[in-house]
Amino acid sequence: MTAPQLQTTRSCPFAPPPEHVQLRDLEAPTKVTMPDGQEAWAVARLEDVRALLTDPRFSSDRSRPGFPVLVKQRPKPGMFRPVLLTMDPPEHGPARRAVVGEFTVRRMEALRPRIQQIVDEHIDALLAGPAPADLVQALSLPVPSLVICEMLGVPYADHDFFQNCSTQMLRRTTPPEQRAKAADEIRSYLRDLLAQKRAHPADDLLTRQLPRYDDPEDLVGLAFLLLIAGHETTANMISLGVVTLLDHPDQLAALLAHPALTPAAVEELLRYFTIAEFATSRVAKEDVELGGALIKAGDGVVTLGNAANRDPAAFARGDEFDVERGARHHIAFGFGPHQCLGQNLARLELQIVFDTLFRRIPSLRLAAGVDDLPFKDDASIYGIYELPVTWSAP
Repeated sequence: MTAPQLQTTRSCPFAPPPEHVQLRDLEAPTKVTMPDGQEAWAVARLEDVRALLTDPRFSSDRSRPGFPVLVKQRPKPGMFRPVLLTMDPPEHGPARRAVVGEFTVRRMEALRPRIQQIVDEHIDALLAGPAPADLVQALSLPVPSLVICEMLGVPYADHDFFQNCSTQMLRRTTPPEQRAKAADEIRSYLRDLLAQKRAHPADDLLTRQLPRYDDPEDLVGLAFLLLIAGHETTANMISLGVVTLLDHPDQLAALLAHPALTPAAVEELLRYFTIAEFATSRVAKEDVELGGALIKAGDGVVTLGNAANRDPAAFARGDEFDVERGARHHIAFGFGPHQCLGQNLARLELQIVFDTLFRRIPSLRLAAGVDDLPFKDDASIYGIYELPVTWSAP
């Protein structure tokens, strides 16, 4: 009997596919068919996903046979060099420890004045321009892009290049050869940039990492991951957060009346959308019993993170959006050894953006219906391509 096809698009922008909820409600994980025709186990209960992500018997190595992929044609072996996200022990630990100190809460707090300045400058430009405007291009995308560029020491003038490449890479409909070409172009760009930094050191993250890497290509891989993830994820969360708060005026009013709620609201938005819901998928290195299912060595496991983050066993009324929920045990940033390296930066950026945007433009509203917004149903990281907004003149 053929396993049911995995649903990879959201029928409602504010909820996981009903099929994922049904899989979560089964007694044990069960198999689904991936877009390439390969079968994999679907794990959708929060407890099971967290157990999976802390079990060394599961591998993050996407080059292993059996690793579940969300595209119809699997990448050719060797097409993509391993990066931090796809490493297993013993390589992963030292590679992560080499850079994790760059993203501590203390270091991120030191960036707060500069991030605030960037946000204010972009809101100034938004207010000075015509309305309606596309908030993605005016705020959501440039803020995290500029922040990560300054951290890494990447010229922001080149942002159109790497953003276009990342869009091609993250669209599931992009042919594998085109996806590989986009990745190669970014790597080539970063290779040249790192050569310049060796010749002319600067005070930035990539320059500080140079002495720690014997193989220059490993540092290219780290730069690649931080550059792409550093702007794509937060940019999408800004847009989705604005839509959600505008669509829940009572929740937005509570936030404006009590700014101390913003950190909890950010956590709730992260949980509510889980924009990288399949990023924590794995493949078994040996036989493992998980959640009542026996997963054999070589079997892929696809995690349904959005459904897991609404698991009623972990979140009361999990399908509701509640800025006062205060639940930080979600897996929007993953869990375990591969938990998102930049989560402290993302939280800080989101808090500053939401606090500043709604305080400075209290009349902000959507200039299109929610049903008309172009959600990223074809992308590996969920979000919105365009977000038309308008506001009343002061």
